[in-house]
Amino acid sequence: MPKRFALVLVLPLALLGALPASAAVKASDVIQRAIDGFIRPAYEDLHQHTEALVKAMHKLCEAPSQGELDAARAEFSATIHAWSSAEIIGFGPIKENNRLERMLFWPDRKSIGLKQVQAALSDEDPAATDPVQLAGKSVAMQGLGALEFVLYGDGADVLTGKDEPYRCAYGAAVAGNIEIIAADVSAAWNKPDGFAALWANPGPKNALYRDGNEAVTELVGVFINELEMVRDVRLKGFLGARPDADKPKQAIYWRSQNTANALAGNLAGVDALFQLSKLGDALPPDAHWMAESIHIQLVNGVATAKAVQGPIDKALADPALREKLEHFALITSSLSTLIGTRLTAEFGLTAGFSSLDGD
Repeated sequence: MPKRFALVLVLPLALLGALPASAAVKASDVIQRAIDGFIRPAYEDLHQHTEALVKAMHKLCEAPSQGELDAARAEFSATIHAWSSAEIIGFGPIKENNRLERMLFWPDRKSIGLKQVQAALSDEDPAATDPVQLAGKSVAMQGLGALEFVLYGDGADVLTGKDEPYRCAYGAAVAGNIEIIAADVSAAWNKPDGFAALWANPGPKNALYRDGNEAVTELVGVFINELEMVRDVRLKGFLGARPDADKPKQAIYWRSQNTANALAGNLAGVDALFQLSKLGDALPPDAHWMAESIHIQLVNGVATAKAVQGPIDKALADPALREKLEHFALITSSLSTLIGTRLTAEFGLTAGFSSLDGD
């Protein structure tokens, strides 16, 4: 797995627990706003979407038709966007019990997950149709990637009829498992004495965050990690330096045409977190332009991604749409410099090793 991005304090702080740029802005307040303003609502929104997805899958299984399949697919796409926003918070409760990998096993470069899902469909393993039993199986069989193959992969047309009910039953179990994970993570973030309390109340007796700088470092790391992941893993995983180097089937959610939807969700989440935490308020007056620039570029990034519609292989083959993907890459690079270099310098932090170092 990739290493986390390290942010290392290089300037001593006069006031413990306050951001270096402005003693009037408390680190704990910034973190609490991030939790209350973005994280808790994002995971609650995800939970609501997964509940709707479960209902849509059960309706499809009970009365299979093209209309119900279309409805289930629409709920899947909505869930992808909700998850793409929430998934930027890749620490805390989502890291417990393999939840992150169980929600999304990706990239699957050796098609291990694909083969396991295909085997489950071929063997009609009855245990895989129960969300509780499914949760104990391979992580690759129980998340969004598995459900995408059920709904869009080879053989998905059987979902419109009653001849082969197993595929739908397995898909409903996967949706149920996803809903349980979303509910558990949402509940964990809402626990009064849980992870959120540790993050928002740094101090010498806190096992995770000894001072405000460590707490804010975690937050700033979200922006740096996510921008790097979106550009270097998600986007450049399929967008080549030249058209003949493109790899459309390496794109996340390519089967369901949700690649750009996910990229837009990622940056929408980053923008919402940045705005709602009011991290920019901690900048000195002569650097406030930085916060506005970050917001404007994130909005542009979301709009650029949303403009890329349809199958990703066709988008790559269309010069105008491919240019939008290249522009998206430029936006994320500019943001990486702005946040990873300029913003961290204002806060007396410096970016350490790349989160993509190692394997």
